[in-house]
Amino acid sequence: MVKVIVLLPRRADMSPEAFKQHLRETHLPLVTKLPGLRRLVLNWVLADPNQPPPAYDAVSEDWFDDAAALGAALATPEGQAVAADMPNFLDPSRVALLVVEEEEEEEEEVPLPTGSAASSAG
Repeated sequence: MVKVIVLLPRRADMSPEAFKQHLRETHLPLVTKLPGLRRLVLNWVLADPNQPPPAYDAVSEDWFDDAAALGAALATPEGQAVAADMPNFLDPSRVALLVVEEEEEEEEEVPLPTGSAASSAG
């Protein structure tokens, strides 16, 4: 199984609300029609008021059986429709696509080093 992680930056002339609306109502229905898509997760990037605005507005995770299934899906009319819609709400020059192989740890919890920010946040 491979996962495609897509970093989604909205167009500079689009409000966050319009971006979310387009992604939910127009783009995701196109993505869900991709042949061979096994799972889809959408993550909304949260802004930190003490930091500059995030470079991306959302992160999509799309699972396929393998790289060949991904390539085949992108070559279909459905894949072409997904690609054609991207400039309608994304800054295509900043979209990043990563194809990864996910590896899960067997333990329920991964021990963190003592004193790390994550271990003291709990």
